[in-house]
Formats: sequence, structure tokens, C-alpha cells
Amino acid sequence: MSHGHGHGHGHFEGPAPLAPLAARIVVGLLVAIGAVTLVGTAMLWPSEQSVDIPAPFQTSDGGAVVTEAGTVVEQDTGWCGSASMGRVFEDQPAPPPTQAFECERSIIEIESGPNAGTRTLLEVIPGPGQPELHLDDSIRLVRQTDPSGATMYSFYDFARGMPLALIVAAFAIVIVAVARWRGLRALIGLGVAFGVLVMFMLPALLDGQPAVPVALVGGALILYAVLYLAHGVNLRTSSALLGTLASMALAALLSYVAIEMTHLTGLSEEQNTDVQLYIGHVSITGLLLAGFIIGSLGVLNDVTITQASSAFELAALDPRASRRDIFVSAMRVGRDHIASTVYTLVLAYAGGALPLMLLFSVAGRSVSDVITGDAVAIEVVRACVGGIALALSVPLTTGIAAVLARTGAPAAPAGRHSR
Repeated sequence: MSHGHGHGHGHFEGPAPLAPLAARIVVGLLVAIGAVTLVGTAMLWPSEQSVDIPAPFQTSDGGAVVTEAGTVVEQDTGWCGSASMGRVFEDQPAPPPTQAFECERSIIEIESGPNAGTRTLLEVIPGPGQPELHLDDSIRLVRQTDPSGATMYSFYDFARGMPLALIVAAFAIVIVAVARWRGLRALIGLGVAFGVLVMFMLPALLDGQPAVPVALVGGALILYAVLYLAHGVNLRTSSALLGTLASMALAALLSYVAIEMTHLTGLSEEQNTDVQLYIGHVSITGLLLAGFIIGSLGVLNDVTITQASSAFELAALDPRASRRDIFVSAMRVGRDHIASTVYTLVLAYAGGALPLMLLFSVAGRSVSDVITGDAVAIEVVRACVGGIALALSVPLTTGIAAVLARTGAPAAPAGRHSR
């Protein structure tokens, strides 16, 4: 079957068996990479050993933080120092013994745990970093015991369970309503991705496994699940998957080179400093590198599946188009996509660094010092590495898809059926 007729690009096609052979090669590569990923998962799987809770995250008795639900039922401004502060009582707190200073006093109804149905008192001196409680606020309280064995309560955080559940439900409903079954499959894939992160990647990192192999194996598991679940098992999805896997490996290499060149430490971020202090066996540089790799997956996946779909749709619209024609046309779409996605990528990372840049600006530091400082440089490098991997993923995926789109009649119906 000739596909180059009338277009003057027949020499690009090669012999007729090229496309079926390419399809077998792509499928074989994906099977091989999948097998390596499963072996890597088994080798890197975390052991059952437990990790001691770091001191700052322990309660006074050395255990894990236990929280209970509570609601603000009374609030006023008055004298502080009540003996009922953080204690359990039935009706009203004890009055303060002196009138030294004022603060905001909140009586909290405890709604869960062994003291459910009783009350406690929180006294807050207004200021930066202090919670602003209001009547009927739902909050979480830390429950612990003092040296005498008495139960004590303190503010932990606002209760966000119900608002978050409503937002997530709205997100899921809109996705399924617009994308239908494909949207539902995408949500299932998102659940799988979260499971890989929580059940494999984080425990493996805590177990002391090297961060880069963990990120690559975890990323590959996520990509196989997300792409095939959301877009179906077909050549269109397979071309996007192979392009994304290759781009992820490229992003890992670029990230390593960039971090080595710029001597990024990651210690400008408080969370990384805490990790270094309390989980010393975890490499901060490795963690930074793993974050670069995982952070690039979403945007790479978006671009590669778009390019694969463009190539297959163009092939279906014009059965006489050569692979070269398909590649050139799909690349026009890809260039537009690169331009728009680079803006998205850079602005997203700039938004993450905005609070830091604001603090630096009032400190009177020069623009060059701010940009080359560790905190902002991390975002610059992350955006540039992601942008390079993104740009290179477009011709790579488009080339794979352009070849696979010409595998004969079954290809186009498979792509259409998956829509």
C-alpha cells in the first residue's frame, strides 16, 4: 500500500513492512521497559523497618501527634492565665488569678476522642503566625499528656476535611461530566499515581534507597498506569508513552547536570533543612533531583499525548498523506503547544518563588543576587530543565507517532474508538 502518492515524499516511507516492524519495535521496547520497571520496583521496595519519629514531631510523651475534632463555641477578649488553659472541663473555665495581659480566649467543644462532649480553653495572643479563631470554626486539637499524666489540648490546625472533600468532589464531577468515561479512567489513574507516591516512593526514600532510581521507577509506574487507563491500550497511547518515558530519562540527565553545574543544595527550603536534620540518611540533593523528575511528568504527559493524537488524527483525515507530511503538520501543532506550555511552566515556578522574591526585594538585595540565590535558582533550573525536556519531547513523540499512524486500517479505528 503506497501512502506517498501525489505528495512527492514516497522516499520517506520506505518499504511497506516498515510500519508494522516499527510497531513491533515500539511494543517490544515498552514491554522491556515495563519489565525493567517491575524488577526495579521489587529491588527498591521498602523494607518493613520503622523510622523513629523525629523529636519536633513527637508529643511530650514521645509518641506520634494525635489530633481530635473541636468547634469554637464561645469567644471573647479578656485576661489570660486561666488554669483551664488546655485542660478539660465541663462548663466554664477557671478565672485567671491575675490581670496581667489580655488575649483572645476561645472555649472549644471537644467532639472526638476520650474527652468528647467536654470543653477546653485556648488563649491566643494576636500576632504573626497565630491562628485567628472565630465562633463556630471547626478546628483540630493536639491531644497529649503532661508529666503528671493529665490530658492537655492545644491548637493544631483548622479542620478542612469537608471543604476539601467538596472541592475534590466538584473536580471529579466536572471531569467526568465533560470527559465521560475517559475522565473517569483518568481519575482512576490519578488515584494509582497517588498510591505509587504514598506506598512506594515515600517509604523507599525513607528506607534510604537512592532517590533518582526511585523517582525513575516510580515515574514509569505512574506513566504506564495513567496513560493506558486514560487513553486506552493502542498504538496512539503507546507512541505517547514511549516519548514520555524517553523524555523523563532526558529530564533526569539534564537535572543531574544542572544541579552539579549550579551547586544547588536545596537547603534554602525549610522542609529540606528539616529532612537533613531529622532524617539524615536521605540525600537532599537526591531528593531535589527526584522532585525535578516527578515534577516534569505532568507537563511531558500533556504534550506527548497531544502530539500523538495530532499525528493519528492527521493520518486518519488524509489516508494518502506520507509519514513526512504527518510529521511536518503535527510539528506545527507541537510548536504552538511548546510556546504556550513554556509560559505555563515558567509562570507556575515563578509563582512558587514569589514569596521569597518579595522578601528579598524588601531586603535591598540586587536582582542578580536574588535570582542566583539557592531558593530562586532552584525554580529557574527546574523551569529550564522542564522546558528543554518538553521541547525535545515534541519531535521525538511526533516522529514515533507519525510512523505508527501508518500501520494499516486498524490504527485509525482504534484511536477513534478510544475517544
